[in-house]
Amino acid sequence: MPIRLGCIADDFTGATDLANNLVRAGMRAVQTIGVPGTPLDTEADAVVVALKSRTLPAAEAIDQSLAALAWLQAQGAEQIYFKYCSTFDSTAAGNIGPVAEALMEALGTDFTIATPAFPDNGRTVFKGYLFVGDVLLNESGMRDHPLTPMRDANLVRVLQAQSRKKVGLIDHSVVAQGADAVTARIAALRAQGVGLAVVDAVSNADLLRLGPALKGMPLVTAGSGVAIGLPANFGIAPSNTASVLPPPRGRQAVVSGSCSVATNRQVANFIASGRPARAIDPLRLADHGDAAVAEVLAWAGPLLADGPVLVYSTAEAGAIQAVQSRLGVAEAGALVEHHLAAIARGLVADCGVRQLVVAGGETSGACVQALEVTQLRIGPQIDPGVPWCHAQSPATRGDGLHLTLKSGNFGTDDFFTKSFQLLT
Repeated sequence: MPIRLGCIADDFTGATDLANNLVRAGMRAVQTIGVPGTPLDTEADAVVVALKSRTLPAAEAIDQSLAALAWLQAQGAEQIYFKYCSTFDSTAAGNIGPVAEALMEALGTDFTIATPAFPDNGRTVFKGYLFVGDVLLNESGMRDHPLTPMRDANLVRVLQAQSRKKVGLIDHSVVAQGADAVTARIAALRAQGVGLAVVDAVSNADLLRLGPALKGMPLVTAGSGVAIGLPANFGIAPSNTASVLPPPRGRQAVVSGSCSVATNRQVANFIASGRPARAIDPLRLADHGDAAVAEVLAWAGPLLADGPVLVYSTAEAGAIQAVQSRLGVAEAGALVEHHLAAIARGLVADCGVRQLVVAGGETSGACVQALEVTQLRIGPQIDPGVPWCHAQSPATRGDGLHLTLKSGNFGTDDFFTKSFQLLT
């Protein structure tokens, strides 16, 4: 059966975030890791192709996204959804604008919307400005993101800087009037030559009003929030049956590579709870990589029998800058990702971990690739945008693996401990 909604996500945690919202809205959703080499072999209403393209050079991100589009079209996707982060993580070079425009061209459409709004996680857009909680984006922790520092909260300006097409705005006064008003505004913007329009949304009600106006639009670009308003366009209603996973088993661990403010708090909370935690030093990894990984696994092995352990590279902005000054920005990030992924695989393959929480988009991408996970079944939500998933991995030697991929900015302070409590 052809799929209804084909989704392309620019990182792995974002893909899970989107799939979570689709499942909660009643869609049977499958997440693939990368572009599959074969046709879909299971029934699904939506498929989310998880890429690791957010911080790639724009040309590479476009190539990967177009490959994902071609595969989704071959599965019969009726509508395409390009998903990016709810904090609009990007630079003046992209990749949101360039990828969106490439997808538009491939789909033969001259207009789409853009909104990262996700009110359940405190991401709202008003008059084109993105708020994170109660502060503007540029006043949040994203200001000092090591790869995509966000210094402007005006999404029209941010998107215009990386787009060839004219960028416009569908503001809250229009959204509040409902789908007909949004449709009329879209027609007016298209007449003015606008190709991309940022959409305001300050509540789930706004997203639900927006949803019907997007019916039949070849391409939607957004964070995961817009997903709550799309399944109804296909005659699908919310259901709990899609989120049931196999019973959990095995040991528990957390691997954290995010440097976000939220993850810093979650690391601190886990340590304060008295559970074992070990920080990894990027400079030591640079000098003693494999040996440093072996030391972490030797430390974790005996402790896992008593409950979850945490391995983290999370650090404050000043510490990150010191490491980057020696190793380089890209090199430092790649080094940490590679070794955290090796640690994650070792925890699963050698230490019996079968319940694994991974924090950070780039880290999650590296870990699922190291674990050779190709597909995720989406389960119950832990916090908005973050569900438990179930996957098969060669590292489990035939066992299943419960896996959570958490965006750095998501989750309550007690997320790490709460995750395992929910699963059991």
